[in-house]
Amino acid sequence: MPKGTIRKVTDIGFGFIKGEDGKDLFFHRNEVVGVEFFHLRIGQEVEFEMGQDKKGRPQAVKVTLIETKAPEPPPTQ
Repeated sequence: MPKGTIRKVTDIGFGFIKGEDGKDLFFHRNEVVGVEFFHLRIGQEVEFEMGQDKKGRPQAVKVTLIETKAPEPPPTQ
């Protein structure tokens, strides 16, 4: 199962994972398993499966948090 790091999460329910190959991969909040989407933080490690969106583009599905330490809080703006 591929692994990666949360690179970005948005307020509107999607995010990006930086994969082990260094490329960014889109994911939707409905694909997050075992934790609420809005609890994800930049830098957390995840496992996922490869899938496709409705247009056939690659995306992460069944995204599962694997990090056990507490993440850094998000930066304040």
